[in-house]
Amino acid sequence: MDKIRLGRTNLMVTRSGFGALPVQRVSLEEAKKLLVKAYENGINFFDTARAYSDSEEKIGYSLSDVRKDIIIATKSHAQDKATLLKYLETSLHNMKTDYVDILQLHNPGVLPDPEDPEGLYAGLLEAKKRGMIRFIGITNHRIKNALEAAASGLYDTVQFPLSSLSADHDLKLIEECKKYDVGVIAMKALSGGLITNAASTFAFLRQFDNVVPIWGIQRESELDEFISFEKNPPVLDEAMWKIINKDRAELAGDFCRGCGYCLPCPAGIEIPTSARITLLLHRAPYQGFLEDEFKEKMERINNCIECGHCKSHCPYKLDTPNLLKRELKSYNEFYVLHNTDK
Repeated sequence: MDKIRLGRTNLMVTRSGFGALPVQRVSLEEAKKLLVKAYENGINFFDTARAYSDSEEKIGYSLSDVRKDIIIATKSHAQDKATLLKYLETSLHNMKTDYVDILQLHNPGVLPDPEDPEGLYAGLLEAKKRGMIRFIGITNHRIKNALEAAASGLYDTVQFPLSSLSADHDLKLIEECKKYDVGVIAMKALSGGLITNAASTFAFLRQFDNVVPIWGIQRESELDEFISFEKNPPVLDEAMWKIINKDRAELAGDFCRGCGYCLPCPAGIEIPTSARITLLLHRAPYQGFLEDEFKEKMERINNCIECGHCKSHCPYKLDTPNLLKRELKSYNEFYVLHNTDK
């Protein structure tokens, strides 16, 4: 499997990484089957986070015996030095290792002050001094923060949502990271499931020689697809651009990317799904969305207490409460029209 240099880390990582967020949704043995199969087929880069429930534990359970042959990136959602070191100890224990290759700050709203002796960056430096981490990274959903991090000289890697839907101002990050020799890790390469032709975004991102997508994998069929792409990479030709431009036209404007930073919702609304149900109904098999259990979840939108938590935490500045109301109206219309198909 092809490898590329991940910026100034000099780590040679496979051009397809394994995004381990979805393995928290499957059993321990199912996760092991996926992770081991990925490794056996050449994938050596695995990305997880302390906040992904038992994802780290599943990596430790599945891959600890090949630890020296793989590269692990995890994330910390801590807010200060002491908590970062505490969370890192938990991560190391869970993954059955005494170090992680890259520790990333997990989507901070602002870049931490590197001069604060009790701040997050001080925690990263202390972890590196102790040998608990090898390199320092950051993830973000805000392009301003990502660009500042790349130019700061403080971070070895930057992780950001990048896909065939990315706007030019987001794609600028790729060139800026190359200029500063910062590794680029692409999350949300399928835009939270809205890109249904994986080959198109795979081919789009493959044109950049410094970008490593981490594909969120939950099913063996998904893993098999990316393994097949690595063996025979899709070409970014005229036909592929036609698919990409069609997606861009259909998904133009503001839409929920499904990042989940709006959660938890005190009204129990499953915002990442409910806020983009209109798109999902027309871009995926819709029958499951007509089941009574899912309809009940959508009706929770009526219980919104207007607390403002979702809106204030959205990195894309969406007016989430009003978006949810519009989505519920469209969903109910779709439900009435198609309910006979159940």
